[in-house]
Amino acid sequence: MRHRSIALIVATALLAVGCTAEIPGQPRAAKVVKKEASGPTIQVRGSDNGAIDKLAATALTDIEEFWTDSFQSTFNKPWKPLSGGYFSVDTADSTAKPPPCTQKAADVEGNAFYCPAADAIAWDRASLLPVLQDRFGEAAVVVVLAHEIGHAVQNRMGITPEAERREPDKYPTILTEAQADCFAGAFVRNVTDGKSPRLDINADALDKALGALITFRDPVGTSPEDEQAHGSAFDRVAAFQDGYEQGTKFCAQMSVQNRQFTQRAFTSTTDRANGGNLPFDDMLEAVTPDLDGFFKDLATKSGKTWPTPRAEATQTEPDCSGDQGPVAYCPSDKTIKIDTKDELPDLHKKYGDYATGTLIASRYAIAELAVLGKPTEGEKASEAALCLAGAYTGAVFQRQDGFGLSPGDFDEAVTILLQFDYAARDAKGGNPVDPGFQRVARFREGVFEGAKKCGV
Repeated sequence: MRHRSIALIVATALLAVGCTAEIPGQPRAAKVVKKEASGPTIQVRGSDNGAIDKLAATALTDIEEFWTDSFQSTFNKPWKPLSGGYFSVDTADSTAKPPPCTQKAADVEGNAFYCPAADAIAWDRASLLPVLQDRFGEAAVVVVLAHEIGHAVQNRMGITPEAERREPDKYPTILTEAQADCFAGAFVRNVTDGKSPRLDINADALDKALGALITFRDPVGTSPEDEQAHGSAFDRVAAFQDGYEQGTKFCAQMSVQNRQFTQRAFTSTTDRANGGNLPFDDMLEAVTPDLDGFFKDLATKSGKTWPTPRAEATQTEPDCSGDQGPVAYCPSDKTIKIDTKDELPDLHKKYGDYATGTLIASRYAIAELAVLGKPTEGEKASEAALCLAGAYTGAVFQRQDGFGLSPGDFDEAVTILLQFDYAARDAKGGNPVDPGFQRVARFREGVFEGAKKCGV
């Protein structure tokens, strides 16, 4: 039977080479349940009453209450609680009873899903939720369950498996998954605004939880037309952010006409062979003149003369103007200094070539602000640098010829922005945009709305 899953089906998906973006650092199981939270929670069938199921029950109780209020205001009709209920499955127990939409408990391994036929949600308490909690914190468990309730919302909207079969062009999987991410974002905003009686998710916990969405992205090079496509990391985080910032009514109106996806399939055997990544030296050789041309054109249109900053290699982290990270704009001699020995090559290797491209683009953006006579220091300058790096990325994405983006490049950008604030520092290395969630949001504004959105 058809069911809507959170992501990849196998338990090893979180660690599978080539399917995920490895997140560095130590796991942080940040607590999100309020100490004073009390009272009854929803019933979980098959539960062992352990800590992970108690977290799930608490989260789902809050999510149900959120939709009791929000569904009426969004769709002008009352919310109907899930008639089939909630199921916790111990996939390590061969004798465990299977939940709806499955033949055996092992079918749930590494997964959480909504079953439209039974109007029920099930999850693997042995090898999914505990792994999410350990690697990404308790907020990741909340996000996953809010996503699955998002599919229940769709079912009540009339976006059923039957409707999808009748009109596959209207309801492609990548769209319905994005909408569920959007609904999850709307719920989490309710929590971060302090409106939840049971949950408390701060900025650090939210940044960490978004690592789960990155992990649950489609493998790089998956076609957006694939019937099982869930979306790239950039697309999934973007949908979540839209729900967080715009609310449930915005999510409800998402369609193939108004939603742009950045996910792309590989178009050449060379791109597929190298995973869409250029070697470090080749990336520098390609991206720096291209950035120069983009920002020169931007300056010229504003009636300014672009000085063509020299891109210079350094063997240590640049220190010409504060701590900007492994790439810096040096206003004294109008150069872009790039660490070609240590940190930037390491980031390139870990995160991909467009992690490098994003950091360099943000420093060219600072140079652009200087040419235009805009402030290069302060929070507004940091925001503008992120936005202009996004505007450049969006322009490259739209090209048909010349230097372009490969599948996975947007994911590399969102990952580096979530993990590091280098691209969000001003010309003195200060006033970074925080948290990572907001860095991605400012970058996205440039991608989809262009340089004018950045104030230039």
